[in-house]
Amino acid sequence: MSELPEWLQSLLPPGWTGWHVAVATVALAVTSAIVSIVVIGYVLSQLPADYFVNPAARGPIKRHPVVRVVLAVVRNFFGWLLIALGGVMSLPGVPGQGVLTILMGVMLVDFPGKNRAERWLLTRRGVLAGVNKIRARLGKAPLLSEVPAEN
Repeated sequence: MSELPEWLQSLLPPGWTGWHVAVATVALAVTSAIVSIVVIGYVLSQLPADYFVNPAARGPIKRHPVVRVVLAVVRNFFGWLLIALGGVMSLPGVPGQGVLTILMGVMLVDFPGKNRAERWLLTRRGVLAGVNKIRARLGKAPLLSEVPAEN
């Protein structure tokens, strides 16, 4: 590998070469892919099976108003972060479950038309089938939807 640019070398620990950067990049990509799959699987397994067909399943939990506002801000921040990360993971050559990560972010964020957007994302080819495969592996019932599931 050729010599690293001066600006990049100044950001790295002393003695790092291009090979160190390549190995660290691959390790980070593999780790982020594994972590995203585990976290997404966990979150998807916690959804009620009727989340997309029963409005009451998406209703807010009663909490103190201050706690509700703080949780809404944190939830929206992480939701937009997941949407951005999912967009990056959807690019060719970037590891990770991009569409599923976007779905998780959309479910966290509050915006007008959210239910319609979730349903649209669920109708993308293979998304519902992929979500239900993950849920089946974790011993959970498949998500119900008016959208026909693909096999």
